[in-house]
Amino acid sequence: MTLAGLGGRATIDQIMPSVAAALGAPGFANSLGLPEAPRYVVFLVDGLGLDLLREHADAAPFLSSLLNVDDVVCGVPSTTATSLTSLGTGVQAGSHGIVGYTSRVPGSGQRLNSLKWDQPIDPVIWQPHPTVLEQLQAAGVAASSVNDAKFVGTGLTLCSQRGVPFHGINSVWERLDVVLDVIESAPRSVTYAYESRLDHTGHGKGCTSPEWREMLTTIDAELADLREELPRDAVLLVTADHGMIDLPMADRFDVDSLPQLLDDVTLLAGEARFRHLYTRAGASADVAARWQAELGERAIVRTQDGLEDWFGPIAPDVRGRIGDVVVASLGDFAVFSSREFGIELKMTGFHGSVTEAELRIPVLVAP
Repeated sequence: MTLAGLGGRATIDQIMPSVAAALGAPGFANSLGLPEAPRYVVFLVDGLGLDLLREHADAAPFLSSLLNVDDVVCGVPSTTATSLTSLGTGVQAGSHGIVGYTSRVPGSGQRLNSLKWDQPIDPVIWQPHPTVLEQLQAAGVAASSVNDAKFVGTGLTLCSQRGVPFHGINSVWERLDVVLDVIESAPRSVTYAYESRLDHTGHGKGCTSPEWREMLTTIDAELADLREELPRDAVLLVTADHGMIDLPMADRFDVDSLPQLLDDVTLLAGEARFRHLYTRAGASADVAARWQAELGERAIVRTQDGLEDWFGPIAPDVRGRIGDVVVASLGDFAVFSSREFGIELKMTGFHGSVTEAELRIPVLVAP
């Protein structure tokens, strides 16, 4: 990954439009070459990067046996809220506006947590694009979302999955039953389902831990069971929202220990591997230069000039949500803040940046 950006590679926002085209819906392009079928289940495993799956192929025999659509990346930043919204809407972050785990609310100067949705903002106004699921519903394809019951009506759900029935579930076995029920409810249907346990294990224990491998094996077996139970005319597509890397617990860089780096910075957002820095007017170039001089080869530091190669076309009302300076960490480095984001110092696994391990995602097809 270089400053040249994503280099024309396929990105996560192409998945659902390709599924729509494979279902025969008009107005969509099957840019990923997915097989035509009357029914699709799109199953996202949070945190299942392609590099991790290949490294631990023996722990996931079913997933590793499937055909993969080559060289697909999640986009920048490589983080859940951004990727789920890109998947759901078929557009990149610069258009849909969910530009990171946390980001600034223009005008108020407050920080929005896109997972918790902790600011009084209407998600439908913040993210105005229709979802591909609701477009398919309008085209006569029975579309639905199957997800943890706790996510019903949340800001991120409304940004990424709105406009179709939401089936809240409370267990893996309930998910299997509900997915089967909804996929069989119509001759043409598409169902989105989501799995979070692998990501949670990676953040807490690390993505190279025995616990992570055990969880991968568990999810692999569950998906094999799902494929076995699905109708023969249905395609199961398994993908992810980002990869993950482990970072050493010792000698972590805490920006609060170098207060000069925060001169002219009015708000810190993003996450450890991809920081948004919001600066005083006219100070972005000086801030970027100061940060790059301090961090050197440990990070890519950029102002907003040319960020379209990472975020895609940036809408006018989205630009103010993106940092005046962004810091993408490389190697085993990250920008921590003990004052603002103390919880991150307790984590082991991370994502968000522009390395291949964080960007590359599987698009596995089980016809």
